[in-house]
Amino acid sequence: MLELSLVQKISIWVVPVLLGITVHEVMHGFVARKLGDNTAFMLGRLTLNPLKHVDPVGTILIPGLLVLLQAGFLFGYAKPVPINWRNLHHPKRDMALVAAAGPISNLFMAIAWALLIRLGVLLGEPGMPLIYMGVAGITINIILMVLNLLPLPPLDGGRVMTGLLPGPWAYRFSRIEPYGFFILIGLLVTGILGLVLWPVISLVMSMVVPVSGLSAQKFQILLMALMGR
Repeated sequence: MLELSLVQKISIWVVPVLLGITVHEVMHGFVARKLGDNTAFMLGRLTLNPLKHVDPVGTILIPGLLVLLQAGFLFGYAKPVPINWRNLHHPKRDMALVAAAGPISNLFMAIAWALLIRLGVLLGEPGMPLIYMGVAGITINIILMVLNLLPLPPLDGGRVMTGLLPGPWAYRFSRIEPYGFFILIGLLVTGILGLVLWPVISLVMSMVVPVSGLSAQKFQILLMALMGR
């Protein structure tokens, strides 16, 4: 296995990151439309064109810096798809369904990337780019899924929690949203976020990676090569 250059690493990560973030956002809008809200559709956001969803900081700067700094982890975000909850048939329930659609799409994409790895293995040496890209795809999608399911507004998990809680409790819980981003940063800086998320990420990976046909050890070696470690 050859050591990857920085350009190779970036070229491998770019498609899985853009696709993972884009499909995540599109699925929010798609489910919202099915449940009565056409806002995302009318604004042209139900498209897989990443330019419609790219956030300069969350989609480009943050993932790029993490790869450059060889941080050992990777995440990002896109421009949120606009949802008007007033248009939904059953606003409280439907907002939870809309929120859950994004992380669920990431799980299915992780499985799809695992199947792509199987194809790469069958191709032998010419299939190594597919294998590396599949490893990146599984990793970024599982991280996006687990991170977004954290029950903290404005993350998807926070919106799902709001939909599940009784009315008064849901209202009190939703009032955390203006402070959610700062709470998330605090959890990240203190290391608490990693302690909470990585066991769950590892558990989901242990279920998805076998679909690829790679051993857990081989997957870890390839991932470390992609992360520069």
